[in-house]
Amino acid sequence: MKITIEIADAVLERAKRTAAREKTTLRALVEEGLRRVLDEPRRIAGFRLRRASFRGKGLRPDVAVANWERIRSIIYEDQGES
Repeated sequence: MKITIEIADAVLERAKRTAAREKTTLRALVEEGLRRVLDEPRRIAGFRLRRASFRGKGLRPDVAVANWERIRSIIYEDQGES
């Protein structure tokens, strides 16, 4: 089956050089690459958040009940112009 695909110029040039070096066609090289990708099992590791707890007493009381605007102002309160 004939198809048209867009490939980055640098990748296409590498593929052409590899095909020439291996005395094969670009078509055969692309098919081999696709077969390898399709045949290998996908290894999608689940996301795991690292343990990042610390010793302390939790949020400061003024932050624990604050809305986002108040929290944001606390974060940036010392960031003003000198």
